Amino acid sequence: MDLPEYRWLKTLTYLLLTLGLVPMLLPFLWMVSSAFKTLPEVMQVPPTWFPKQPILENFVAVFTQFPFARYILNSVAVAAIVVFGVTIVSAMAGYAFSKFTFPGRDVLFIAMLASLMVPFQVRMIPLYLMSIKFRLVDTIAGLSFPWLFDAFGIFLMRQFMQTIPTELIEAARIDGASELRIFWTILLPLVKPALAALGIFTLVGNWEEFLWPLIVTTSDASRTIPVGLQRFSEQYMSNIHWQMAAATVAVTPLIIAFLLFQRQFIQGIALTGLKD
Repeated sequence: MDLPEYRWLKTLTYLLLTLGLVPMLLPFLWMVSSAFKTLPEVMQVPPTWFPKQPILENFVAVFTQFPFARYILNSVAVAAIVVFGVTIVSAMAGYAFSKFTFPGRDVLFIAMLASLMVPFQVRMIPLYLMSIKFRLVDTIAGLSFPWLFDAFGIFLMRQFMQTIPTELIEAARIDGASELRIFWTILLPLVKPALAALGIFTLVGNWEEFLWPLIVTTSDASRTIPVGLQRFSEQYMSNIHWQMAAATVAVTPLIIAFLLFQRQFIQGIALTGLKD
């Protein structure tokens, strides 16, 4: 039964969320709008929210003046490798931590969680020296390998898999199923929502990663979107309309990915267990 006081509380909640949404959306809407404007209209005061005569020349300039197509392909390649690696490794490790008992399991799990407290800047120099030693500088592999292990992903999958009845796995073992078959045919289908959520978290974090690509890349052959945007803005600092078009191009793949997987993402957030 929907009591009046709960209806008021729900209405107030939606109102506060809407008020918080507006200031977050305004910069994004202005960016997209400016991507279709001429430079004089972008600089106009007071600003206009809708372009008077929408143009596509800004996007043409982005792809002709700079190798943005190459940057996008590099970002897609790195993101695909990292998302696949993180989801598979996290799922396997989560299965081991949640459904197996072995010496040192809890200590190892705590040590893995403690790694979340180590900032990337501490690991940056050793990782770069490793990249030089293994000749990974300015390569897709060099951009990908620091992110193939994610302690948060392992924690997320472990917590989710703890909600799966152990009796289901034991029944499969009695029937003669191997651990690999149990993992692929029973566990993975049951944790699809959590995998989708983890995949989107990983995709967003990797897509906008700037520091490591800036350090480990030396040519356009392997640079990703964030570094490309920075170099583009430096070279065309006064062309704000071009910069807005480039930023719109950079964020579009993330929006498409979220729209395609939003159902799984929301389900994963809602169902992920966080018990001990």
